[in-house]
Amino acid sequence: MSMLMNISFFEVGMALLFVGAAERVLLGYAPAEMVGRDGWLLRGDIEE
Repeated sequence: MSMLMNISFFEVGMALLFVGAAERVLLGYAPAEMVGRDGWLLRGDIEE
């Protein structure tokens, strides 16, 4: 069996949920130089 056949729908869903939650936390609490309009990690529309 292929390794991809062992991935379940639950695992994919939990991975998407975790990535979404991590992004929200990062955008909320990281400094603007890191995730702001001209940030080096994420570029977002954050009011400074």
